[in-house]
Formats: sequence, structure tokens, C-alpha cells
Amino acid sequence: MTRHFLRDDDLSQAEQLEILELASRLKRDRFAERPLEGPRTVAVVFDKSSTRTRVSFAVGIAELGGNPLIITTANSQLGGKETPADTARVLERQVAAIVWRTFAQAGLEEMANGTRVPVVNGLSDDFHPCQLLADLLTIREHRGELAGQTVTFVGDGSCNMAQSYLLAGATAGMHVRIAAPADYAPTPSVIADAERAAERTGGSVAVFTDPQQAVAGADVVVTDTWVSMGREAETAARLEQLSRYQVNAELMELAKPDANFLHCLPADRGFEVSADVLDGPRSLIWDEAENRLHAQKALLVWLLRQA
Repeated sequence: MTRHFLRDDDLSQAEQLEILELASRLKRDRFAERPLEGPRTVAVVFDKSSTRTRVSFAVGIAELGGNPLIITTANSQLGGKETPADTARVLERQVAAIVWRTFAQAGLEEMANGTRVPVVNGLSDDFHPCQLLADLLTIREHRGELAGQTVTFVGDGSCNMAQSYLLAGATAGMHVRIAAPADYAPTPSVIADAERAAERTGGSVAVFTDPQQAVAGADVVVTDTWVSMGREAETAARLEQLSRYQVNAELMELAKPDANFLHCLPADRGFEVSADVLDGPRSLIWDEAENRLHAQKALLVWLLRQA
């Protein structure tokens, strides 16, 4: 049966760990796996602009022996004259896998239901699971075993990063805290799914409106931009409502003395995070950005093995 990666909880705890361990091996030896030798092609489709996703998938596919075929909405029929399911049926006869960075999660689900090749969520409005594999790899490198670690996401709790932290962190057995205004809370169904995962793994899930309470004693503090793509019209309201959720030196002092900071980038210094935290000694953002490459390569290798 074809496996897809549309949400973080598409993987079990054991499968997630298997991919992270493979990612660590590929980081040490970047050409150890060549499943796309031929070369076979992977379609990488973009509805949204990108730097890290585009570069990491293009480089990673090439290092796995393959050919990255970059497609944008502007130069394809997807989202216009052709449905995701029909596009998938065309692509599956020519490519080994499909990566799609898009808006609606429903489109990814339709594409996956319509194809026999793995479909990977390169980012959607609801989830950013490839970024979470990179984040977990980074935490593992610097802090050891994931299970039992406390990670706090501060800011827009309804954004894709917060929701992926709930699912991926709970799957890993972590204690996941979200600090957000009530109007920016995660989707209730995502919280419920994360709680079920945490019951299986020994992790936990908690949602706070008080950032100080949520950060107290945390091992890792995470944030993301307050104005995601497609939300630009809400900028003024978001800056006002989220202003007290900035991750700054004062807030970081409430975390553990050796706590680390993560941000998937791009960052707005002086808004969701102060420059002294983003560029400071606790920040792991550059390792995190690099680890997109290694984590996504491992994911592709793993998915192709399941096919």
C-alpha cells in the first residue's frame, strides 16, 4: 500500500524515529542512499513562494540520484483547469513521488487519494510536517532523546507550525505546550488527535493563553511569523493581538537555563522574536534550516521503500 505524508501523525512513533535515525545517517554520509538513481524524477509543486522548501527538496532529490521537476501553479493546469486527483494520475506514470506546497489540506488529501505514488505535504495552511521532522532532528541532535522533552510554541496557535508541533511532538512522546490568545487557539480536532497520540506515547498536550506560564521550565521554545502567507490583510490586527507573545530574552529566562530556541524562518526580528534571541547562543535556527535537507531525504527514502 502506498504511504503518504500529509500530516505529522501519518507516522507512528517508531516510524518517526526510524526516519530521524536515517536522517542522522544521511547527514553524516549524504550519498549513502540512492533510490532515485536513473535518474527517476520527483515532482515538486509550488502554490506558495519558497526558499528552504525549494532548495532542500531540489538538492535532496539530486543527492538521492534523482531529478527534481519544479512545477508552479503559474506554469501548470493544477488548481485551474485540472483537479488535484487528475493531476496526480498524470504525474504518477512519470514520477516516483509528488511534493506539494499549497494552501488547502483538502487538495493534498484529494491528490493522495488519486495516486499510487507517495504524496508529501511540503506545507499547507493546516500543517508543516516536513519542517517538524527537521525540528525534531535538530532537538534530538542537541538534547538527546525526544520523549520527555518539553517544547513550547508561542504565538499563533492556529498556524500550521503550532498544529504540526502538537501532532509531531505528541507522536514523539514530548510534552507540547501552545501559548496563544484564545482567538488564535489550535483547531479543536487537532488538539484531540494530539491528545490521543500522547496517550499512546507518554507525552502530553496543553494550551495556554499566558506565555510566561507556558514557557516556564521548557526545554525548547519555538515561534513562527505572526502573519503567514495569505493572511496579509490581517497584519494590523495580528500585530496588536499577538504583541505580548514575542519571544524575547525576558521570556527565555523562564525556560530551562540550557533551553534552545527554534524558528522555521523567515523571521521578523522585533516582532515574534527579538534579535538577541534569534541570533543568540540558544538559537539553533541554522542547524534547523540545514536539517530540512537531511530529514526530507530520509522521508523520501522511507516512503519509496514502502511503495
